[in-house]
Amino acid sequence: MTHVIRLEEKTIKSETIFEGRVVRLQIDQVELPNGETSTREIVKHPGAVSVMAVTNENKLVLVRQFRKPLEKTILEIPAGKLESGEDPIDCAFRELEEETGYRAAEMQHVYSFYTSPGFADEYLHLYLAKGLTKGKNQPDQDEFVELVELTLEECLDKIAEGDICDAKTVAAVLLWQNRTLRGRSG
Repeated sequence: MTHVIRLEEKTIKSETIFEGRVVRLQIDQVELPNGETSTREIVKHPGAVSVMAVTNENKLVLVRQFRKPLEKTILEIPAGKLESGEDPIDCAFRELEEETGYRAAEMQHVYSFYTSPGFADEYLHLYLAKGLTKGKNQPDQDEFVELVELTLEECLDKIAEGDICDAKTVAAVLLWQNRTLRGRSG
């Protein structure tokens, strides 16, 4: 007979200690499964999208940008925060065009996942953009990005070099590699 272990934590008290444009930070006091208490620091996030866009020349569309928490510039697939009530697919179309200038004829949902479930509730939707046409990018006023297009091999090299180091982009590149090995486009 299998014994079921109770793993859930019961929230006793929750206090918001910061509310910003992007995230809210709360401290929760919880009762642990063994009856003891502890605290949890939780980042509340509205969710986001990321876009894997492969050009007709079989290159992944990336943006190079400085990331203050890392204190360095990295390469990433286009991504952005969901606005209140915004449908993720609409956000994917918007972010791709704003950051890269590319428009997609079609967006296909690939997968959704939690980015850092140990301390944040951010849920990220990954889309595959199809039927790309080039336009002019229009990043947000406080967003400075450089458009970069790399082959699969170049992307794998950039992962090895640490220039591609965020989870969403590494996952997208590995998905692209898997699809390529299986003979599927994008």
